[in-house]
Amino acid sequence: MKLSQQPLLGSRSGRALTAPLASRSTGRVPLVVRSIAEPVSPAKKAAAMNGADPYTADVHAKMVSVVGKSKHSTTKEAYRAVAYSVRDRLIERFNATHAHWEEKDAKFVYYLSAEFLMGRTLTNAIFNMGLEGPYAEAMRAIGTDLETLHSEERDAALGNGGLGRLAACFLDSIATLDLPGWGYGIRYKYGMFKQAVDASGKQTEMPDIWLTDGNPWEIKRPDVRFEVCFGGKVEKKNGKSVWTPNEKVIAQAYDNPIPGFQTPTVSNLRLWDAEPINEFDLAAFNAGDYDKASVDRERAESISAVLYPNDATPEGKELRLKQQYFFVAASLQDVFARFKKVHGTNWEKLPEKAVFQLNDTHPTIAVAEVMRLLVDVEGLTWDAAWGITTTMLNYTNHTVMPEALEKWPVKVMAKMLPRHMEIIEVINDGWTKWLESYLPGSTAEKAAKIKTLSIVHPNQWNADEMLVNMAYLAVVGGAHVNGVAAIHSQIVKDDIFNDFYKIFPSKFQNKTNGVTPRRWLAWCNPELSSLITETLGSDAWINNAEMLAGLRAYATDKAFQAKWRAVKLVRKHKLAAVIKERFGEDVNINSLFDIHIKRIHEYKRQYLNLLSIIWRYKQLKRMTPAERKAAVPRMCIFGGKAASAYDMAKRIIRLTTAVADKINHDPETKDYLRLYFLADYNVSLAETIIPAAELSQHISTAGTEASGTSNMKFQMNGCLILGTWDGANIEIAEETGVEEVFVFGVRAEEIVKLRETRKTLKYDPRWTEIMKDIEGGMFGDKEYFKPMVDSVNNMDVGNDWFLVANDFAAYLDAQEAVDKVYKDQDEWTRRSIMYTAGSGKFSSDRTIREYAEDIWDVVPRPRARRKLVLCLTDARAVAWRGV
Repeated sequence: MKLSQQPLLGSRSGRALTAPLASRSTGRVPLVVRSIAEPVSPAKKAAAMNGADPYTADVHAKMVSVVGKSKHSTTKEAYRAVAYSVRDRLIERFNATHAHWEEKDAKFVYYLSAEFLMGRTLTNAIFNMGLEGPYAEAMRAIGTDLETLHSEERDAALGNGGLGRLAACFLDSIATLDLPGWGYGIRYKYGMFKQAVDASGKQTEMPDIWLTDGNPWEIKRPDVRFEVCFGGKVEKKNGKSVWTPNEKVIAQAYDNPIPGFQTPTVSNLRLWDAEPINEFDLAAFNAGDYDKASVDRERAESISAVLYPNDATPEGKELRLKQQYFFVAASLQDVFARFKKVHGTNWEKLPEKAVFQLNDTHPTIAVAEVMRLLVDVEGLTWDAAWGITTTMLNYTNHTVMPEALEKWPVKVMAKMLPRHMEIIEVINDGWTKWLESYLPGSTAEKAAKIKTLSIVHPNQWNADEMLVNMAYLAVVGGAHVNGVAAIHSQIVKDDIFNDFYKIFPSKFQNKTNGVTPRRWLAWCNPELSSLITETLGSDAWINNAEMLAGLRAYATDKAFQAKWRAVKLVRKHKLAAVIKERFGEDVNINSLFDIHIKRIHEYKRQYLNLLSIIWRYKQLKRMTPAERKAAVPRMCIFGGKAASAYDMAKRIIRLTTAVADKINHDPETKDYLRLYFLADYNVSLAETIIPAAELSQHISTAGTEASGTSNMKFQMNGCLILGTWDGANIEIAEETGVEEVFVFGVRAEEIVKLRETRKTLKYDPRWTEIMKDIEGGMFGDKEYFKPMVDSVNNMDVGNDWFLVANDFAAYLDAQEAVDKVYKDQDEWTRRSIMYTAGSGKFSSDRTIREYAEDIWDVVPRPRARRKLVLCLTDARAVAWRGV
């Protein structure tokens, strides 16, 4: 069949309707995501109950044993029955995988991260295990479908932004590539917070109570518990340092199996929950001191309660440090215990069996903790312990932002972790003495350089306060340091750690980030996934994303372009339905869907985007009705959370909602311009937004965004990018074609000079007009918005650190270029296809292979697969059965 004769993809259900084509590369029928809400006959249901379909029978069994009913009365009950059935399949594969790895005595990578933004599990687990056919049949048998049950699952509140989502993608790739590896983190009870927008348009924060109904995807391990200590004092006894803590908690392990795709491998994310040593003080309770009776539990549970607690207070700083040490200490004890079970005290062998990746500075206290465990607990000499530590710890830097390069006050570290502070001082003393012998120059020159390289140094804003620079500790105490995009890794070497790079050039590497094509294309965009599989003749691209380059041959094919646009339209309708549900408003489905979804931060410059929307609105107001009809309609969506203590970010959200309220209800312009702020942005919402997006904004000030990963997700889904020459935008442009990307703004090498001369900048008249509008109350709340205006427009008050005004005119020019191309739908579609075709490099599989080969020295350990048997559950559902 010629391409132009193939049936159009897409249906009202949002599922693909094409017949599967045999895979040329694997011999299997390629994965096609389908509608699974079709009715099942009474005869087939009876056969399932009699054991003809073990999956349906198991779901019915779970309905009885887990839900406690013979038949579900709510979709939540159906979800629980199906989820616990799928969970059993995960556990079977998990146990077999780990038995195999134990038999092989494999070397493991342990990925330590404060965040794992996992998203929902049900769909991902079913598809990754290749069980979409059997479970489609099972769900039909109980009168439901996956799309319905999917919405019943709560997003796991274990992360916030790109850092946590990257960690989740990496775990998916580690399992898919059969690499022995685990993630380690914290089982947050309330997440960061659940975001809402109040009646005044301001962000409000509420606890994200996601564990209310339990979590079917976790397995509590009552036999895996470790004591974690804080505070107290350190004394010298027989020439050794002895730590006597004054606070102890229990770290309780919860395992979350992570399935790979097209492999029986199931890896693990082990999360720690903080529990008290003493559950309840009955004596205090009986004495009437009810608060004291539960104080130990409250103190312990606060450690694993909230992601990134507000650290604006001394108590908040202490809690953050306790959190970081808590999960690092528990994780290291766990790894050491498993090592000792096999290898005893043969500690020189430890780096051959374990390697650690520290995801940003949050887990870098691991340097001091490994030393404490090896020296204080296991009795190794300092030099032997240091040799092991510096061989197996590796640090990923994710940002150039100063607040993310953590520096703990020495007073806080000494109070909460006195032995670790002592160890850090010993490390720093040895480091600075080594520098004295290594560095060239005079005594004064050496002293100046050593001061800049010291792990412990004065606070530049308060000379009386000494700080521990955790990034420096990781660089000195680790084997490798990597950035996460080519430009970022160069900044790491040229700026952030330049002096360290000159001393240890071989330590520094680049590992450009990636995202899993399973969740972020194959599963979240089934229509596009099916079209790609049909066009390439195989679903092998899901595990070999470089094959997407084959789409380039079809970029100018008119029939293929029509199918591509039809797929996008299906997803736009899905997003429009979300808008309708949340706001009660219909949107113009033919408008350009323009998306800006990121953590709210000044450097990400949502403010700049807002200013352009205001200017677009003002232009529309000045047009005649005929001119408006000729303009490109825009539907703009913002999403993201502002940190609870980040005042300016919260003001940006308020201005967004104020502008939206103005323009969405203007009868003259509302058909041509809309703006919506989608509160509580999370993985599941992103899975709806990203496939529908036509333009995505990645407009951080050049040199401030380490990489970004949302840009990669948008690219995979054929969304064009409007962005600065920053982070992974550069590499995306190189892979897609620089001419295909709407690039604007100053370059990283210009930033320093532009900041120095910012006060003399001559403002664009359009800028001045908009500033006066905001300051004059065009969007209300003028007193609340005045600090925003001053921060970028009044250099006697602010400094426009992120150069919003400098890039404003160029940004408006780029927006005009977007409109021009969008009017030519053939050209826009051609570019969209080229984006997906150029996204292969940005699979997290590629990133993880590079880590495994260049840093971890961990090799795949696939277990022998059973003979795969093709199982046809009906004429439309195909799956590979077998563990």
